[in-house]
Amino acid sequence: MGDHAARFRGGSPGVLQGTYSYVLQDKAGQIALTHSVSAGLDYPSIGPEHAMLQDSGRAEYVPASDAEALAATTLLARTEGIIPALESAHAVAEAIKRAPKMKKAEVVIVNISGRGDKDVGILRENLKLD
Repeated sequence: MGDHAARFRGGSPGVLQGTYSYVLQDKAGQIALTHSVSAGLDYPSIGPEHAMLQDSGRAEYVPASDAEALAATTLLARTEGIIPALESAHAVAEAIKRAPKMKKAEVVIVNISGRGDKDVGILRENLKLD
């Protein structure tokens, strides 16, 4: 582990900071290192509400790589003038993947839950803009 923070893809039920949920951990229950370009997603557990929604089938959680999130940030900024928070950019990346498979009459809504101005330093370090 250590190269991602996809709790539903690599985690297992466990306890972290008093909460039972999906946790990135080794076989001995030791918390694994995580990585995400987004500071808000670089955490080894997920909230129990999200775990319940995933387990009940009421929500679907899919991973997005750092590169996908950064590309989504760039695309949204260039096409819509919106710099999303990197946390939200992961959702934009998924919308970009799904959109080509959708019918023209279908609508997608992505909640941009934060502004990307807090991530400008990370963007500067990770993007090679022309």
